[in-house]
Amino acid sequence: MTGGSYDVAIVGAGYVGVPLAQTFADAGNRVLLIDVVSELVDALNRGISHIEDVPSSALEPHVSSGRIVATTDYEQAKHAHAVLIALPTPLTKQREPDLTYVERAAQALAPVLQRGQVIVLESTTYPGTTREVVQPILESGSGLKAGVDFHLAMSPERVDPGRTDWTTKTTPKVVGGIDAASTEAAAAVYRKAVDTVHEVSTPEAAELTKLLENIFRSVNIALVNELAQLCDRMDIDVWEVINAAATKPFGFMPFQPGPGLGGHCIPLDPYYLSWKAREFDFSTRFIELAGEVNNNMPYFCRSVISQALNHGLKRSVSGSKILILGVAYKADIGDCRETPATKLVELLQKAGADVSYHDPHVPAFEGLRSVELEPEAYDCVAIVTAHSAVDYGDIVKRAKVVVDFRNATKGHEIDGKVWKL
Repeated sequence: MTGGSYDVAIVGAGYVGVPLAQTFADAGNRVLLIDVVSELVDALNRGISHIEDVPSSALEPHVSSGRIVATTDYEQAKHAHAVLIALPTPLTKQREPDLTYVERAAQALAPVLQRGQVIVLESTTYPGTTREVVQPILESGSGLKAGVDFHLAMSPERVDPGRTDWTTKTTPKVVGGIDAASTEAAAAVYRKAVDTVHEVSTPEAAELTKLLENIFRSVNIALVNELAQLCDRMDIDVWEVINAAATKPFGFMPFQPGPGLGGHCIPLDPYYLSWKAREFDFSTRFIELAGEVNNNMPYFCRSVISQALNHGLKRSVSGSKILILGVAYKADIGDCRETPATKLVELLQKAGADVSYHDPHVPAFEGLRSVELEPEAYDCVAIVTAHSAVDYGDIVKRAKVVVDFRNATKGHEIDGKVWKL
């Protein structure tokens, strides 16, 4: 490749790509952002960010200086030393991996691929994707050979939206190439912007690393969700038990129960591995059981709401006015991807409830608009996401019945009025 104008090109201007672009630009690199949505590209080139973790005030100086340029033109990628693919890998309705976005990107990159370029897949996926899917597309469309004419590696994204203690820059980067030279070349790219790079021997090891991280969380959350259901029957406070267990300084890591899993990774990633495992005649029973437990939580939460209304107000769910407090998948962000609130709202509406929601970070959700916070106007307030800006003590005082799925009302409990997992 003859000298490029960009240090790195990033395919996908989303929750991974934009923070990644900022991180590289902060380190003095020239970054090209490629996305197929022209309106999004136009906004980025005006310094307007659509990603909460990258405010426009942080993006605009990089745009003005020319360190970040956005485009819809894949051909511009030929001017970059490295190309990082950071696109969604959703699941189909049958819970199988959908690699459409990644495959299309590889097909678009192949004709402009240059000798000496470094190509890295960041998208979360099953082991084998880089070598079995991306590599053949790039090679057949370019006439070049990976490991000989260009470098190819995998480095899974580890973004946790809304987090400030660990960022794209400070979170260690795992990198695995199709050969030692590819690993070394990709690691050198990330070392220009990321504090710590951890090299592994293959892209398959890197792909599985990301899945293990999120399966670990899924399984342990399922454990405490199952325990919460048992504690409900045994009339034991699961939060008290978890807090007590957490006093042990070794051998225990606390996880918290909740209305279900949400976000871009944890609800989806286990299914990538379960699907791939079937190719090897292997059943990931432990992982799949965790998915079943977590997927069942909205149903259990609907049952708790029904009990609270019945015992607290002698009302059924049908005809009751219910306020869902918080619909984002985690606290203090507006991200609703895979949020359990979606299923809970659907279940309550099907049961005949008049459902509204309040979320200071989410103006619109599932055909509804966020309402003013007036807990006294509802038969039940269900705390699904515990945003820190809400005064939960005041909620308990004003509401008729509160169902708290996040232990947000700790210290404000009133018998017969506050129900918890």
